[in-house]
Amino acid sequence: MHENLIRQISIYSVSILNLAIGFWYCWLTYKQKIRPALAMWIFFTIAVGISLATYLKSDHFSLLDNILNTTDLALTAIVSVAIYLFGDHTSRFSRFDKGCLIAVSVIVLFWFITKNHIVTHTLTQGILVIAYFPVISRLWKTRENGESFLIWTGMLLAPVLSLLSSKGILATIYSVRAIVCILLLLMLMLRVEYLKRKTICPETK
Repeated sequence: MHENLIRQISIYSVSILNLAIGFWYCWLTYKQKIRPALAMWIFFTIAVGISLATYLKSDHFSLLDNILNTTDLALTAIVSVAIYLFGDHTSRFSRFDKGCLIAVSVIVLFWFITKNHIVTHTLTQGILVIAYFPVISRLWKTRENGESFLIWTGMLLAPVLSLLSSKGILATIYSVRAIVCILLLLMLMLRVEYLKRKTICPETK
């Protein structure tokens, strides 16, 4: 009974959190408050979809058994559309982004040919890591943060909560991968903000 209650709280919490994140992210994009990378979110949508499909195929799991992956699919698809419609010119595809998209396509082709769900699911986590490259590259090169700390903190909380209801090692891998990637991205965002403030307010000698 206690475990079932924790599972229900986890499922509802992750669902509500991802819904709120998606709405707020789209609103900030529409208002030009943030400048998210379109390529990253398209990668997310493709990879999250493959990840969920291979997870469901790997065993007799339901959509609620990996609630993070399930709600992530809706979140990434909606955000991708919002960025495409309202994002600025920096959200468009670069040569680097197109190279990443080719890598995504190769793994998708591997799945169609081999029908190996577990290996494809594992490789897909690599896609989800690659999906961060466009925004990481932009943060590193431009030293300008176009992302929201509040939203990415919420995105970090979602996989942490999902661990309480996830079933199977693949669902756990999905959540842990998300936690590690988002933590690294937040650290890079903090670095950009630190360098920016250091430039604006140099130490007086």
